[in-house]
Amino acid sequence: MSVTSARAQAIAQILWELKKAGKLATLTSIANRAGFAPGVNGRTVSTSLKTVRRDWPHLQWWRAVADNGRIDEEQESCLAEAGFGSETVDDGGVAIKSFAAQLMIWEEPSEVGD
Repeated sequence: MSVTSARAQAIAQILWELKKAGKLATLTSIANRAGFAPGVNGRTVSTSLKTVRRDWPHLQWWRAVADNGRIDEEQESCLAEAGFGSETVDDGGVAIKSFAAQLMIWEEPSEVGD
């Protein structure tokens, strides 16, 4: 199995956890839980999410959000459909409303990346 597909599989498992909990997670927290570095601006996680979207389209990829809570139009639409609010921020961008309250907090490290 390639590194990319192993990471994507780990992220897929985490997205399933998030769906069951009705929560969101930052790119950095997802990478940490999966046992790898998120990359600059979460790029490693974002790349793996593309694989997840292709191979497991039923998983809610949009639950993985930028560390600052910023979202794009496609993600905003998916989040709104699931009942998450958004708000316009100072520079005109869009972020998740009550961001910290929406995040998954894991009590202990996962075995996913081992």
